[in-house]
Amino acid sequence: MLSVLSAGHVNWDVTLRVDRLPAPDGESSISSQCQSGGGSAANVAAALAGLEVDASLIGSVGDDDNGLLARRELEAAGVSLDGLRVVEGAETAVKYLLVDDSGEVAVLGNDGVNEAVGPEDVDPERVRSVEHLHLTSQRPDTAAVLAHYAQETGVTVSLDPGRRLASRDYSDALAASDVVFANDREVATLLADEYAGSDFSDRVVVIKHGSDGARVHTPAGSYAHPGFDVDPVDTAGAGDAFAAGFIATTLAGGDVERALEYANACGALTASREGARSAPTAEEVGQYLRTRY
Repeated sequence: MLSVLSAGHVNWDVTLRVDRLPAPDGESSISSQCQSGGGSAANVAAALAGLEVDASLIGSVGDDDNGLLARRELEAAGVSLDGLRVVEGAETAVKYLLVDDSGEVAVLGNDGVNEAVGPEDVDPERVRSVEHLHLTSQRPDTAAVLAHYAQETGVTVSLDPGRRLASRDYSDALAASDVVFANDREVATLLADEYAGSDFSDRVVVIKHGSDGARVHTPAGSYAHPGFDVDPVDTAGAGDAFAAGFIATTLAGGDVERALEYANACGALTASREGARSAPTAEEVGQYLRTRY
């Protein structure tokens, strides 16, 4: 079975469905509330497990009730937690996701202890034992060390730094990455001054356009997929499911065009469901794609 190690944030999410995202000095009505695990690294690991990939995780939670719930949910999804650090006396990061009727999301958060894993805590053998390392938002120095261990052993690396890319320097991790995931806003940051010296011509860059699909640039050429038309319910976690689908397909030997289609299907199905931890299984993705053509 393919093996992927996902590293970064592990959170507990509280999702509030509202009639509209509140404006300054405004008010919105809550129609429903649900709770589940979250955090990009955890979301990708859980999505990979659902796609029949051997998924493991590096991250950190507190020893509070939210941390216990997050661990139980990941274990139930089939994710190995051998690399998950439980910090005694600390609070697990909680994110409050406001989701409006169109599926758009705003996030309020308490970082808690989701970045307790430092460079000195990384076990090189854990990285070297897998086929692929996926890095998400986390301490840049930790991401750099993880990428270094992977690179020196021939483990392929992907990076999806997320919305914190603009405020943190991920240059070292970027330099060691074979695949970079970014949305339109993050691509603009990658092309800005702080990353102007980075060369992306020799790697795979996947640009997520949300409901408009995605594009992939490779040394051999560029390809686009328009995405799938779904009624969005909650876009939280859709990008993580997209990344999981792309990684699973390419590791299995699929070409980037096939990977882009599969990834868009994973993202679309997740966006059509409630909660960040709602990625589809391999069977569901296969059935969905068969009905589209």
